[in-house]
Amino acid sequence: MTSSLRSDGDRKSPPPRTRPSRQRDAFFDNAKYLAIVLVGVGHAWGQILDGNRTVETLYRVLYTFHMPAFIVISGYFSRSFDLSPKRVRRLITGVVVPYVVFEVAYALHRRVSEDPGNDISLLDPTYLLWFLCALFVWRLTTPLWQTLRWPLPIALGIAALASVTPTVGNDLNMQRVLQFLPCFVLGLLLRPEHVQLVRRRSVRIWSVPVVAAALVIAWWSVPRMETGWFYRNASVQDTSAPWWSGPVLTLALFGCSVVLTACFFAWVPGRRMWFTALGAGTIYGYLLHGFLVKEGDYTGWFQQPFLDRPLGEIGLTVLGATAVTLLCTRPVQRVLRYVVEPRMDWAFGRDPGDAARGRGKRDQAAGPGARETSTEPAASNAGGEKVSV
Repeated sequence: MTSSLRSDGDRKSPPPRTRPSRQRDAFFDNAKYLAIVLVGVGHAWGQILDGNRTVETLYRVLYTFHMPAFIVISGYFSRSFDLSPKRVRRLITGVVVPYVVFEVAYALHRRVSEDPGNDISLLDPTYLLWFLCALFVWRLTTPLWQTLRWPLPIALGIAALASVTPTVGNDLNMQRVLQFLPCFVLGLLLRPEHVQLVRRRSVRIWSVPVVAAALVIAWWSVPRMETGWFYRNASVQDTSAPWWSGPVLTLALFGCSVVLTACFFAWVPGRRMWFTALGAGTIYGYLLHGFLVKEGDYTGWFQQPFLDRPLGEIGLTVLGATAVTLLCTRPVQRVLRYVVEPRMDWAFGRDPGDAARGRGKRDQAAGPGARETSTEPAASNAGGEKVSV
């Protein structure tokens, strides 16, 4: 039997250590795909709400958590955002550039389909593009939230104040930016162990009666509460409600959003599924499906009588989910990557940190006789670089 205590001369040299490759988390890709499908379905339902209490009940429950879930995920993957040149470049290419391109595209689409005199305004986001404006602001402020002792209570206070401040205005849709801010800050505070808590079997079981109760409350609220509250895009002064209802509903909606988002996460599968790979392309489905919804609105397609029947409503739901799924596929990503995720190396100077790290690697490879340099490990690429949609 060969002894395990070999001399140094007989010991085989260990293979060179290689950096482990980062694998995508199937759970979060699944969550992003399912959430973007719900966004598309919600936008389709929004066109047939008039007089349809059943659809509006489902719509209200959906709007309580589907965007908060997206925003929580975006905050979770923004934890490492540190205003370094590398991350600022990704913020520009992954958020600012797509916003400008699609804002112009949506404005031109409306000119062709409905209003030839429609203006192009980069300060007034069209339809779903408010999220990119919000994500830009939220990520820029990430270092601030990470230095505060009580970031979530402060964010909730800002959201409550925004709900009673009509002077905030519509530039960059700041009402939504501020009122959804607590969801982003909550994502910044989450850790993997927190995510594991909501994926336990007990949470999955309890989520069923919780969602059932949410449906009952939503049904009750339809004739008693304006749907606009769920959009978080206006102050209480724009309604007939008393001023104190703004902060109260802001806090209540945040609590309901957190609970239903936890229920949603509890039922998201953690293993790889047939749709897991689509989670990497949800930003494409998000940005593109709005053209289909707007075209249907401009042409009056959603006024078709068959959409008032149960089979028509079910068909519209399936159509919305299918359309979003197709828009997240790799062929669509390959065609539009140059505008949704452009590289744009030509537009930026070289990061001094990257240059220093490159010199350090060359000196290390040159051997013991090379000039000694002091280098720091490269920052992790995890989180904060890609739009989590």
